[in-house]
Amino acid sequence: MLIDADAMLGRHPRRDTGTGSITEALDRMDRFGIAEAVVSHTLSWLHDPATGNRELLDLVAGRPRLRPCWVMLPDTCGETGTPAEFVAAALAGGVCAVRAYPADHGYDLAGGDCASMLAALADAGLPLLVDAAQAGWPTVESVAAAHPGLRVVVGGIGYRQLRQAAGVLSRTGNVHLGLANLSSHCGLEWLVDRYGAGRIVFGTGAPLRDPAEAVTRLLWAELDDADVAAIGSGTLLGLLPVGAV
Repeated sequence: MLIDADAMLGRHPRRDTGTGSITEALDRMDRFGIAEAVVSHTLSWLHDPATGNRELLDLVAGRPRLRPCWVMLPDTCGETGTPAEFVAAALAGGVCAVRAYPADHGYDLAGGDCASMLAALADAGLPLLVDAAQAGWPTVESVAAAHPGLRVVVGGIGYRQLRQAAGVLSRTGNVHLGLANLSSHCGLEWLVDRYGAGRIVFGTGAPLRDPAEAVTRLLWAELDDADVAAIGSGTLLGLLPVGAV
């Protein structure tokens, strides 16, 4: 079973990636054999997290194959409420993960402004999703060390980043890598051999990336069936909060 931990709804204003509709998302999942997807909303990324988060819940209501993922902000300006309010609302809405865009939203993920929010996410068992380009490896490691109960999934690894990723994986136990754009040749096999399938989470980056990339990378990898199954869904299901599985 494949569960996509890295997908998005909503039209992108500058890229020709479709309408971002529920229908397109489900059709795409069916085409590539993806059972479920963790989805955030372009509004939460490119406009206003509070508005986008609310709209996301309306979009996925009654759609059990689509698991909502909210976008966080530090609570310094009060846009999404206090950390306790944000987490309570997220859990009440069935949110299973939280995504951060520190570079695009203008804050330091490892700084004091985010500490209380990250602590609240860790206490609630909500994993944090963040692309490598949004935070950088020193920031990821700092966050993981400061909040050992927080499960962090780093996506958008790209090419020639295995040395940096490997160092962070070696020094932490709560950092995981997303499969979307993990484009090093035989990099997936190397990571599984060194760190185990429990550190890798399947994700496509859809619709900004073609899901065929991640699906092919996993299903054609030189891995045994147990590792493929773990990466396809098992690792992610183990990271989600109690009651979300």
